[in-house]
Amino acid sequence: MNTTALGLMTGLALGFAAAFGGFSAFLLVAVFGALGLAAARIIEGKLDLSALTGRASSRR
Repeated sequence: MNTTALGLMTGLALGFAAAFGGFSAFLLVAVFGALGLAAARIIEGKLDLSALTGRASSRR
């Protein structure tokens, strides 16, 4: 299992633990899953946040 899948599973598990039942719980689980996936992508280096911070990797 790669890091991305592990992060997604962890986020979903935390979401299920945090809230159980109803539509609001579904949304909360989706948010936790997305956060887990994003964290895993950042750790793997597959998600580059430099565009959001305004720092360019190469200077002109």
